[in-house]
Amino acid sequence: MNRSIYTILCCFLYCFTPYKVQANNTQFSGEINSSISNSNTPYATLSEKSNSSLENWIYIEIKGKDEISSKLNVLYKMSSLVYNASLDGNDNPTGAYNTYLGLESAYGTLLIGRNDTVFKFSEGDIDLFNSTNADIGNLAAGQTISADAIWYYSPKIADLISLNSTYLMTRNQADTPSESTGSQYALTAVVGDKNLLNQQFYFASAYNKGIDMINAYRQVAQIKLGNVILGGLYQHTKSIKLNEKNMKGNTYFINLKYNLNRINFKVEYGKDTSGLGWYFTNATGGSGSTIDRSHYSDISIEQITIGADYMLSASTRLYTHAIMFQGDYSNSGINTSLENDKVLTIGIDYNF
Repeated sequence: MNRSIYTILCCFLYCFTPYKVQANNTQFSGEINSSISNSNTPYATLSEKSNSSLENWIYIEIKGKDEISSKLNVLYKMSSLVYNASLDGNDNPTGAYNTYLGLESAYGTLLIGRNDTVFKFSEGDIDLFNSTNADIGNLAAGQTISADAIWYYSPKIADLISLNSTYLMTRNQADTPSESTGSQYALTAVVGDKNLLNQQFYFASAYNKGIDMINAYRQVAQIKLGNVILGGLYQHTKSIKLNEKNMKGNTYFINLKYNLNRINFKVEYGKDTSGLGWYFTNATGGSGSTIDRSHYSDISIEQITIGADYMLSASTRLYTHAIMFQGDYSNSGINTSLENDKVLTIGIDYNF
């Protein structure tokens, strides 16, 4: 049986399995997101199309925790992206997503499998337009989900500080023409609460070596003042791919979210000089290793996003946002301007 179809059948069978034969504390959940976007170019849209297009994605997961002893729990998660709502689902109905097995104790949590790297995780909730065509990954590199890796999350020290790491098993990783990669890992130090509940502030420092073929470090800050949340991100990134050997630079984001009843108003400004985010990569031919970007310099890309979302219920959210991209770069000394790109999106998001 086709592996993708088998995965979907397993999830549906699970939903109709009596609880008493399921593992303790197991949860089935997911998210369905559908939107309509209009853009000048296909460089930011999830559909990879310009003009008017539909953008659909579905995420399903099974996760849980079981007690091994009074001091040790086993954690597990199996999740998948489902593309059946789009034409992409004709050939590839599912896609790999976070899946792991782990152990939890008073000394911290250890996971093995596929998951967000701790470098990506360090963003907290700074990404106001997460998983849409306005995602910070358009400009900021390193928004990576890695497989065949090991994660460690420390317990919270003084209910305030946590130290986390990701280590990729070298022999399991695909070979990419690059400078000497060596060990691939990421480290983070986090202070506060990313949900801004226990503490109304969040600060993170993160370092990424070799994962996703970049070396990078970032600083993230977010603070809640009444109904206003202010956030900022700074990142320095250098590519270690041979075809991008001179590409490096800084990425900045500042944003604001204001809550009025059940409406969140959002505004965000971002700038990138590395050219290593999704947008510039797509605008200059895609991620293929045959494209030589080693002669690119003086890269400058700006992203301005204004949006709002409205909570219809605890599970359902309506949202809209408008984005403007503009930028230019030099290729072997010849200045090239990117086409000004405007993206308008209206969508609905449902969690179950």
